[in-house]
This record gives sequence, C-alpha cells and structure tokens, in this order.
Amino acid sequence: MRGLAPIPLVRPLIGSAERAAVADVLASGHLVQGQQVATFEEEYADLVAGRDCVAVSSGTSALHLIMLAAGIGPGDEVIVPSFTFAATANAVRLAGADPVFADIDPVTFCVDPDAVAAAVTPRTAAIMPVHLYGHPADVTALQETADRHGLLLVEDAAQAHLATHSGRPTGALGDAAAFSFYATKNMTTGEGGLVTTADPALARRVRLLRNQGMEQRYLHELVGLNQRMTDLAAAIGREQLRHLPDWTRARQAHAAYLDDRLTGVITPRPVGPVTHAYHQYTVRHPDRDALAAWLADRGIGTAVHYPRATHAMPAYAGEDRWARLQLPETERACAEVLSLPVRPDLTDAELDRIVEGVNSFGGAR
Repeated sequence: MRGLAPIPLVRPLIGSAERAAVADVLASGHLVQGQQVATFEEEYADLVAGRDCVAVSSGTSALHLIMLAAGIGPGDEVIVPSFTFAATANAVRLAGADPVFADIDPVTFCVDPDAVAAAVTPRTAAIMPVHLYGHPADVTALQETADRHGLLLVEDAAQAHLATHSGRPTGALGDAAAFSFYATKNMTTGEGGLVTTADPALARRVRLLRNQGMEQRYLHELVGLNQRMTDLAAAIGREQLRHLPDWTRARQAHAAYLDDRLTGVITPRPVGPVTHAYHQYTVRHPDRDALAAWLADRGIGTAVHYPRATHAMPAYAGEDRWARLQLPETERACAEVLSLPVRPDLTDAELDRIVEGVNSFGGAR
C-alpha cells in the first residue's frame, strides 16, 4: 500500500551502547579473544544454568567444533532434521561424519522423536535436534533414545535464546549446545557463536580447537582452527544481553497478539512444557507464495524458512541415499510455511497492519 512505511521481517537492534562499547575496544588496541570475550562467556553462562561457555566465530563454527571436540568423524552418523538451515548437517559433514535425516513433528517443526528412534544404527554417535524458530525440541523423548543407545545429545540452539523446556533453558538440555549471534538472531554480535556444555573436558577441547590448538601461546596441543570470537563482537554481545529478556518478552507478547487475531492461516502453537522464544513467527498456508506476494504488496516483509529440505539441496541430493529419501512432513512444511514479523520493536499499528494484511487475503480470494 502506497504511503505506508514497509514493515521489515527482521532488523538488528543496535544502539548507542553497542557503538560505544565497540569504540572502547578499538581504543584499547586488544581486538581478538581478550577480556571482552571472557566476560561475555561468563555472562552468558547465567542464561544456561552455569554451564561452560566458549565463544566462537559463528553458530556453524560452534556446531563444527562440538563434533570435532567430541571425536565424531568418519564412520559415524549423526541424526539431524532436514527441515532447518543447512549448517546443521554441514557441520556433521565437515567433521567427516554422515548426517542421517529424520522427519519433523508437523506442529512444532522440530525433529520427530519417533523418527529419530527409528533412524538409530550401530554407527550412530549423536542426535542433533534443532530448536527451530525458538521452539525447544522434545528433549525428554530424545534423551531417552540417547540414553538407550549411549549417544550424545547436541542441541542446535541457534534460534532459541532464552527458550526453555520443563523449566530448564536451552543450552542446558543436552551434552552440548550451539548458539548463533548472527545479525538476524534474537540477539547479535554481528557474527558469532557459542558452545555450551557441562563437560569440562569437552569445553577445553573446544577452546583449543578454536585457537589453532593452543591454550598457551605457541604451544599447539592438537591441530586446531581459527574460529575465535573478536572482542568487538563480544562487546556488542554484552550490551545485547542486557536487552535480551525484554526483547524476548516483547516477541512473546507480539506472538500472542497475532495468535488471537489471525485467521485463515495455521499459527504456531507451543507444545509441551516449553517457553517459545519466537525467533520466527511461522504460519502455514496452502497457498503460501500467493500470501507472501499479497503481503509484499502491502509493505509487509515475510520470508520462507525453509523452501527446500537440506537433503534435497544440490550438496546432498547427488547421493542416492538422500536423493531417494521421503520425509513427508518436511516436504509439506517446505511448501506451506511463511514467517511473519515478530520483531521486538514492532508497534501496535504495525501489528494491526500485519493482522489486516493476512486476514484480508482470505476475503480477496
């Protein structure tokens, strides 16, 4: 609609405090993995029940380093959902292991515990659920499968800052977890990630691996990588942490507002004893692309997360075991999902425009 400002799906919230924190780091001359990173790790530990936290360069790096630190590699399998960002499976492949794709629960969009249990083989080393869109996966059922077979449970919590399951925070539900602080996440460091774990030995290996295998300068204990977080990123993250609780409550309030008013679409529904962080507010509609175009004409930003399953990507579909794979709920979700704005800085007027835009689509058809 002409005359109305567009409503972006996402917008990083960067204020004067973040800019001042970056300026202070620049003035200090210590730019990489210094005191800002160490303090950020300590402060983030408060969000994950005091677990060890290791800040790294990205969420993908966090997943990759967990695989390497846990000794998962060639000959191993890791069960993952196919309905997620490809980084989940990519981290497994980069470690030399094989992802085994499981179907999702159609309501939560998270990996189906029954599908996971059916996918376990003698080669399985870990289960890696994704807390997709900020909804925690069913870790109770997944942990039962992990315990039965002696498997690691690794959370991909890239989208789930401050989400909870049974009163426990994401990042403290499995053996290890990975968070992302990419620019569009619920909090950002510009680019960055973080590993959490209750295993001190695993945490130490991640610390070594992120820093060329060194804890002491020029003493390389193992072959490592350069996946460090900068102090510039950590300084931004520390300021973002101060706002994260309020931003999360705002997302949840906006989601509740949309839940109560939207018609003609299937709205997200938390299932089980969970707190949803609403990284995305993702609805279903059988004519998703037409709805997206209708909303775009009205200045309302949307996105499809995700239009193609990971196992169907060119990087994976060339192998027969994945080319022949049938995951019906994953494929249906890829055809129907649409993410609507749920940013913490949405105004009441913008929320009403979103409601009017979605609800008017049904009448127009």
